[in-house]
Amino acid sequence: MTREGSVNWPGTLLNGRPRQRDDLQFQARTRSPHELWLVIVDASASTRRHQALSDAKGLLAQVFDDAYRQRARLALLTASGTTPSWQVQGLKASSGLHAWLDQLGAGGGTPLLAALSEAEQWLATRQKRLPAEQQRLLLVTDGRLKEWPILSSLKCPGLLIDIERGPIRLARAKQLAAELTIDYRHIDELVPL
Repeated sequence: MTREGSVNWPGTLLNGRPRQRDDLQFQARTRSPHELWLVIVDASASTRRHQALSDAKGLLAQVFDDAYRQRARLALLTASGTTPSWQVQGLKASSGLHAWLDQLGAGGGTPLLAALSEAEQWLATRQKRLPAEQQRLLLVTDGRLKEWPILSSLKCPGLLIDIERGPIRLARAKQLAAELTIDYRHIDELVPL
């Protein structure tokens, strides 16, 4: 019988009224490892086409809410302009992310490869510091890159959400997911939120 944690009152009272500390039963403290959700959002100019980024914002709002409810930590990296930009790095999900999401706009180039490289280094450092942490990747992109070098897979399970829309689809996001060895889904396949 462990002597740490909170008192298990139902178990204690089933044995009669406690008269001394030894009569108390305690709930075992269980600390499951934290979860970290790494979200990389491609907000390049190409994601403005056919409301791709707007639809992705709805999906991201749901992801942020789920992370908050599940008490997951969140790391958020935006690939837009010339360099990727961290919004949050391993903090508990909060309602403040919705304000950032409302202001998120698309524009500029696609520093997605730089974002993936930065994320890989950041995850490796974090895994050394917190080896029990369960890490997951969510990559939201239209995959509109002209070419890329051979990519190494990130050391955590992941999902690429393809937001490419329109009559002509290049389907590069599917190839990107295969090279990163993560799962692939098109946003149109997802159940409406």
